[in-house]
Amino acid sequence: MEQQWLSRRTREAEGAAEGGFDLTECVREPIHLLGGVQSCGSLVAVDPETGVIEVAARNTGTLLGVEAVDLVGGPVTRLVPAEAFEEAVRAAGEEGGVPAALDLPDDATVPDRRLDVSAHRRDGLLIMEFEPRGAADAGARGFYQGVRRALARLRSAGDVEDCCRVAVREVRTLTGFDRVVAYRFDGEDGPGEVVAEDVREDWEPWLGLWFPATDIPPQARRLYRENWIRVIGDVDDVSVGLHPPVREATGAPLDLSQAALRTVSGFHLEYLRNIGVRSSMSVSVLREGRLWGLIACHGAEPARITPEVRSACEMFGAAFSLQMSAIEERERADALVGSTARAAAVAEVLGDGRLGEDLGAGGGPLTDLLDADGVVLRRAEHTLGAGEPFAPGLLRALEARARTLTPGVVWCTDRLAEEREEREEDGPEGGAEAAGPGGGVETAAPGGGAEAAGGGPAGVLMVPLSGSGEYIAWRRPERPMPRQWAADPSTPVRVGPRGERLTPRGSGAVFRAVVRGRSLPWTVGDRVAARELWRLLTALVLRHAEVLDAVNEELRMRNVDLDSFAHAAAHDLKEPLRGISNAATFAMEDAGDGLDAVTLRRLRTMQRLAGRMDELLNSLLHYARLGRAGLRVREVELGDALDAALEVAGPRLAEQRVEVVRGTLPRVWADADRLDEILVNLLVNAAKYARLDGERRVEVTVERRPVPPAGDGAGAPTGPERVVVVRDNGIGIPAERHADVFDLFRRLHGPTEHGGGTGVGLALVKRIVERHGGRIWLEAVPGGGTAFYFTLGASAPDPA
Repeated sequence: MEQQWLSRRTREAEGAAEGGFDLTECVREPIHLLGGVQSCGSLVAVDPETGVIEVAARNTGTLLGVEAVDLVGGPVTRLVPAEAFEEAVRAAGEEGGVPAALDLPDDATVPDRRLDVSAHRRDGLLIMEFEPRGAADAGARGFYQGVRRALARLRSAGDVEDCCRVAVREVRTLTGFDRVVAYRFDGEDGPGEVVAEDVREDWEPWLGLWFPATDIPPQARRLYRENWIRVIGDVDDVSVGLHPPVREATGAPLDLSQAALRTVSGFHLEYLRNIGVRSSMSVSVLREGRLWGLIACHGAEPARITPEVRSACEMFGAAFSLQMSAIEERERADALVGSTARAAAVAEVLGDGRLGEDLGAGGGPLTDLLDADGVVLRRAEHTLGAGEPFAPGLLRALEARARTLTPGVVWCTDRLAEEREEREEDGPEGGAEAAGPGGGVETAAPGGGAEAAGGGPAGVLMVPLSGSGEYIAWRRPERPMPRQWAADPSTPVRVGPRGERLTPRGSGAVFRAVVRGRSLPWTVGDRVAARELWRLLTALVLRHAEVLDAVNEELRMRNVDLDSFAHAAAHDLKEPLRGISNAATFAMEDAGDGLDAVTLRRLRTMQRLAGRMDELLNSLLHYARLGRAGLRVREVELGDALDAALEVAGPRLAEQRVEVVRGTLPRVWADADRLDEILVNLLVNAAKYARLDGERRVEVTVERRPVPPAGDGAGAPTGPERVVVVRDNGIGIPAERHADVFDLFRRLHGPTEHGGGTGVGLALVKRIVERHGGRIWLEAVPGGGTAFYFTLGASAPDPA
């Protein structure tokens, strides 16, 4: 039978009850503010600074010899000596309410003059609880020896199951209850399973049964996290009210969250009666501050659980929690040994650069590492996956979650659809307060979530690689899990003869169901392996970064050397070049008309070539200086920069009858002199390669356009960004020559075609743009004109 959501079952339960049954009453009940205590003891709340009693239980007259109405407003010394009160204040502050003995005066007219007093602080008050000692101290030595033996046996437990078996056996020995179970929650707010049990022979066993989350609602779980132990001595006990019922300072009843004598919800008392229980006790089991489960005890008869026994059980619960944590740490260490080698093998694949090949082949070691059916890696705006795919919406959700997590912190779930459903639903889930499993409403096992039903994963484990949303994640498919429930999921609530309380579900009945929407759980070993892989990847990235830094430093030094060489070579070559040119000039002048035509032509050729060489050296010097000089970036009016460029390039454009068209020209951030060079070179280029006939024009404007990726052009464009455009309608450039345009000394035509030139201008433009941190590219077709696009990098803020 497939499980359904709690909210749906709750509606079915209400429909099954004559007149309706509002299960949310149980959830909303303020069980810490019920305004009463169990009659086996009494209570007063005292201002610790003044010693004045503010609240008292109405049975103080019977148990303590002074009526509540006479105590409230008076000093606490009417009940206890000043020294005992001061000790209680210290104990509540330092030890959290360890019980102490108190003897009432011999003339006290009470049944028991020997009392146990426990104290704790709450809402600015010292709450003192009094319980008769009776013969509780008899055999105390043997009792504490039993506690020591129980703790020793607990420490010897080797795994979680063994630890739970020892715990239930020892707690039953210490307390004498008829049934003691270890009850583990499926998630902090989920249903619970009985994983260990020690029970008298004539009682129905519960081992392996599941009980609904509604048995222990959220407010009860909160109290279990706050207060390690909870005791109900007699389900038929008549609660004792408080005087006054409502505190004047707060307008609410006294908060009894940590009181051992706190009264019990009527819902829960009815529930215990229905399963044949007269007394109960629960000991909280916490792991890393979260409620893992309970050691739940049930008795067929009323029970007197003394403060000493409660303290021993509370200490045992704390030791049990610590032992569970120690077992988990040992499992984690054992898992680390086994997973390190597997994670290292996967890291080696990534380190050898075979990640794309490995993922393309189905994931290989990556999926095998965690026994997953799919894996995805999100890094540097790229997503690589293998095996079963992740839906786009899930990828976005994982990226958003990864941004909120610390890199290396493993996040996982074996119930993905259920988590999504819970985030969408509002309102609490739960039911009547309970000290142990049994009864209630069938709970949060999703009836096959949208992800699982559509072929998506039921479980996901993710490790963030950085704080920017990069991650690696594995997925697992749905694995239906059979469960045995102590309740028929089709009738989670029935109304009893009085029409107002939960009733038993039927003795001896076991209802089998299948939980859908869950994957195989992620183990400690899985989490350790994933984190170890992250650690190895981080070390690998750091090593690569060190190598890259060294290579960049070497390249920087080589670029410096190359710039220095180019500058020195250009400067040193100009002097002999001038000598050659001058020598040719002097030879022609000295010879006068005596030179024959061939010699004169050769001398003039020498002069022309020397002049050409001088132009090339000047361009080389200028190109080299760009690598040596820094930029003076400031805000520049692009229109003013165009005006300055036209002072140089304007005559050339006018000569070629090229019209200049101005578009949108906002402010930009750039080195003004270098921006002038960019525009001059691009405008002169437009003049050189103007069309042969018809209208000639060049446009300078700013547009928003995607920016192609750098390097070899692989990857997706970025943007759109603000881009400066110089677009002409000239002769254009063939596509196969686009890559050559920005090469140094590379000309697309002969030295005398289209006005000559050195082939340095566009290489110079590219270097200036890149010095600004920008990108330059072109779009051109033969006969269709050329458009040069460039950005000015991070130095140019984009107001849009």
